[in-house]
Amino acid sequence: MGIKVAKFGGSSVADAIQLGKIKSIVEADPSRRYVVVSAPGKRYSADHKITDLLYLCRTQLEHNVGHEQVFQVIGDRFRAMAMTLGVEVGIEKELSIINENLLNGCSADYIASRGEYLQAKITAAYLGFDFIDAAGLVKFDAKGRFLDEATNEALAEELAKHEKVVMPGFYGAMPDGSIKTFSRGGSDITGALVARAVKADVYENWTDVSGFLMADPRIVDDPAPIENISYTELRELSYMGASVLHEDAIYPAKVMNIPINIRNTNDPSHPGTNIMAEVPKSDKIITGIAGSKDFVAISIYKSSMSTQIGFVRRALSVLEDYRISVEHLPSGIDTLCLVIAKKSFNGKMDEVVEELERRLNPDQIIVHEDIALVATVGWGMASRPGVSATLFNALYKADVNVHMIDQGSSEMNIIVGVSNDDMEKTIRAIYEAFSSHNLNA
Repeated sequence: MGIKVAKFGGSSVADAIQLGKIKSIVEADPSRRYVVVSAPGKRYSADHKITDLLYLCRTQLEHNVGHEQVFQVIGDRFRAMAMTLGVEVGIEKELSIINENLLNGCSADYIASRGEYLQAKITAAYLGFDFIDAAGLVKFDAKGRFLDEATNEALAEELAKHEKVVMPGFYGAMPDGSIKTFSRGGSDITGALVARAVKADVYENWTDVSGFLMADPRIVDDPAPIENISYTELRELSYMGASVLHEDAIYPAKVMNIPINIRNTNDPSHPGTNIMAEVPKSDKIITGIAGSKDFVAISIYKSSMSTQIGFVRRALSVLEDYRISVEHLPSGIDTLCLVIAKKSFNGKMDEVVEELERRLNPDQIIVHEDIALVATVGWGMASRPGVSATLFNALYKADVNVHMIDQGSSEMNIIVGVSNDDMEKTIRAIYEAFSSHNLNA
C-alpha cells in the first residue's frame, strides 16, 4: 500500500460538518495516513478566520483593550466542534494556557499558531490518529531562518514511529523552543515537508476548489479546468497571481518528485488538478493565463547601449543600493526596461530614477506607472508556430495597448505589460484566442 499525505485547508476544517467530510475522505482510502490541518476558516462570508481573531486578541491587549469577548468567540468555536464530534481533548485547559500566555505578552507567531494547534488536536481525536506537534520537528534557527535538512531529518525520524498522524501546519520552533510561523498559507508548506519526509506517493491538498482553472473565473466566464500542470508552469502562474497552492509548497515535493493533487473537500469525487515534474503529452497549446497589477516599467534609452560594457550591471546596482528587486528585464539594442513592483519603491521612485540618470547618463528615461503584467503559460507554446502571432492579434482586436513584452528562454511563457485598466480585457482576449485550440485540438 502506498502513502498519501492529505493537507486540509481552513475552509475544510471550518466546523464539525466539514470535519465529517474529512473523516469520510480519510477513511475511504487507507493510504491517507498522514494529515496536516490549517486553522478553521470562515463558515460563511461574514464569518471570521480563527487566525485573524487570534491576532486581534493580541492587538487588543497591546492597546489596553479587553480581549475577553473575542477570545470567547474563539473558544466557543472549538468547544462547539469538540462537543458536536464527541471528542475530549482537554479544550478548557488548552484555552486557559493560551489565554495566560496572551496576558503575559506572547509573541505574534505563538498566538497565530494556536488555531492550527487546537484544530490538529481535535482532528486527531476525531480520526483516531496520533497527534504530533510541529514545534519540535519543523525547525528554524535562532534568526528565524527555516532549516530545511534538519526539518526533513526530524520529521522522517518521528513520523516513522507512527502509523497514522495528524499534525498542525503553518509553524515550527526555533532552538529555544519559541514558536516561529511560515508566511500566511504556510500549512501548504508543512504538508509538502511531511510528504517529502515520509516519501509519499502523492501529496493531496484539499481545499474548497476543484483544482486549477485556465483563468480567474472572476474575469473569464466558466474557464476550462486544468487536469495536469508541471511544477514549473504552476510556479509561473502562482507568481503572477493564480493562487490556490502556496508556491513555496511546491519545492519540497518537487525535490522528491512527489505529485501534488489539488482536491475539493466539498466534491471529493472530482479528480482535481495533478501537479508533477512532467505532464503527459497533450494537444493543448497553453496551460493557463494569470495577471497581476501595480508594476512600474522604467524604460532606459541609450544609443549603442549594447556595446557599453557594464551598462546593465550599473543599472541593477542602483536597484541593489535601494534594496529593490527587479521582476523582469526585457532589452533591445538601445533600450533596457526595468519592470518593478510599485510597492518595492517605498515612496522613493523619483530618487531611484534620478540615480539611474546620474549613473547611466541615458538619452532618455520614460516611466510607465500602473502597469499590469499578464502571463500566458504552457509547455505547448514552444513547439507550436504562430503562438505569438495569435496572442498579439487577439490583443490588437481587443484594442489593448502593449507597453512591454517579455518571453522566457524556455519559451513556455509570454508576458505582456498593459495598463492596469486593461488587465481583465487582456486576459479575456488571450483566453478566447486559445481556448478553442485547447478544448478542440
